[in-house]
Amino acid sequence: MADMQTTTKSKMSARGVNVFYGEKQAIKDVSIDVDVDDVTAFIGPSGCGKSTFLRTLNRMNDTVASARVEGEITLDGENIYAPSMDVVQLRARVGMVFQKPNPFPKSIYENVAYGPRIHGLAASKAELDEIVEKSLRRAGLWEEVKDRLGDSGTALSGGQQQRLCIGRAIAVEPEVILMDEPCSALDPIATAKIEELILDLRGNYAIVIVTHNMQQAARVSQRTAFFHLGRLVEQGPTTEIFTNPREERTKDYITGRYG
Repeated sequence: MADMQTTTKSKMSARGVNVFYGEKQAIKDVSIDVDVDDVTAFIGPSGCGKSTFLRTLNRMNDTVASARVEGEITLDGENIYAPSMDVVQLRARVGMVFQKPNPFPKSIYENVAYGPRIHGLAASKAELDEIVEKSLRRAGLWEEVKDRLGDSGTALSGGQQQRLCIGRAIAVEPEVILMDEPCSALDPIATAKIEELILDLRGNYAIVIVTHNMQQAARVSQRTAFFHLGRLVEQGPTTEIFTNPREERTKDYITGRYG
């Protein structure tokens, strides 16, 4: 019973989630809560379903024709797969940062301004300027780019591009930020900056990070969920999962017996 979470602070909840690609079942009966106060890390060997499950949280799997999602996923108690759910709105509330930095082929300014503009978050150019600056500051990028906002986002270094993508996600005032192995394409210095950023953003957003790097999970998360072969094997406080896992499979993965 040590791991019961109070539902009051759960931002997102998944219950009995199954994901199929055609006939193949990729996720089997996953239930988990994500809260605002903690960074939640999904760990597990390659192909274990952690990224697939992450993508159910903002309906990214909708873009795959053969994908089918069963079970219930709620955001503030509202079923995100309900027919009435506006997917564009959902993806503004549940932002996503991908494995490979993917800035738009537009200026740094336009990368960040694009979302607030289409969602009508700024009434004037001055307001938009303010949102852009605030988002880039939050993403730890403002000082590096403030004199070159007209330059292309794709001209930045990999680590800067990834922070730009985080700034872009923040700009539409999301409630949840999903990060799918956000550092796997980055060098150690850029990785350290992203990790620092995740720690800074904690508490303002519910953050879920998929990582294959266990040291990273230990550094940035307060809760960890271990996936294996499409199942959620174990979840709990990160320190507990890493020092005293209940399941043999978790222990084997953490001690490096497989991966």
